Amino acid sequence: MKLGIMSAAFPQLSLEELSTWASESGFETLEIACWPAGEKKDRKYGGVVHIDVDALTPAKAKEINNNLAKKGLDISALGYYPNPLHPDPAHREHVVNHLKKVIAGAEMLGVGVVGTFVGRSWNPEMSGRDWKKDLDYNFEEFKKVWPDLVKYAATHHVKIGIEHCPMLWADTWPGGSNLPHSPALLKRMFDIVPDDNFGLTLDPSHLIWQQIDYLRFIKEFGKRIFHVHAKDMDIDQDMFYEDGILGCGFRWQIPRLPGQGLVDWQKLTAALYSVGYDFEMCIEHEDANWEGSEELVKRGFYLARDALKTYCK
Repeated sequence: MKLGIMSAAFPQLSLEELSTWASESGFETLEIACWPAGEKKDRKYGGVVHIDVDALTPAKAKEINNNLAKKGLDISALGYYPNPLHPDPAHREHVVNHLKKVIAGAEMLGVGVVGTFVGRSWNPEMSGRDWKKDLDYNFEEFKKVWPDLVKYAATHHVKIGIEHCPMLWADTWPGGSNLPHSPALLKRMFDIVPDDNFGLTLDPSHLIWQQIDYLRFIKEFGKRIFHVHAKDMDIDQDMFYEDGILGCGFRWQIPRLPGQGLVDWQKLTAALYSVGYDFEMCIEHEDANWEGSEELVKRGFYLARDALKTYCK
């Protein structure tokens, strides 16, 4: 496995600046953030643009690849994580159209994976949000969007890696804004769209706080894992006591960099190797201990790099 980083932690850096630092710091791959240029940032680490796919041309793609190759870097994936099932039809159309541009841009760059979310909708006619019906409603909405998107990706020789983060906020509790966050929901999703180019971006941190066995998860979904986000998770036990499991981690789930939380990275990488995954490990930075300045963010990546480099060869 190669060791890389997700670029979204550096919104202030250009791709040239970011790639120079990454190369000098011993990283080998980049997942490059590709939100729409000029779009209002929707959340922390969202809205970052290191490649503007609207302006991408074959000549520009060749230039980007040549510059990265000189630094010994590859692009492991392009990343765009919106809500393609958003209940507002105009917003849904906007993000689906941009996701298609990211897919086409990946082909232009020779990148085989696009990381994204399935998204989640809700039925405004369901007062009180009947979650059992809402789940069925969402899978009907999923059928309207995702089979065609996956086929579109296949025509561009691109795999879609769905991250299984619930995207859970106070105003989306208890369903979150990303539908497939558990094994049961993922299996239902793959029953509907079994295409070979439709799979997962594994992020063990989301499984930790949901109390889902990440080693069993890798064993079950191993052939569907196209990309890996190396992010750790800690649990604030005092806050867990205060809020309990129904607090859904709003105050007790603590994102950490690899080596700073509860994931056993030796066991996780061994599990990945055992299912035949030998692509890359992409460090995703959402650790508040290493935020606030460019220097702190970089130091956080160094810590994560040193925690993982033994297992990524």
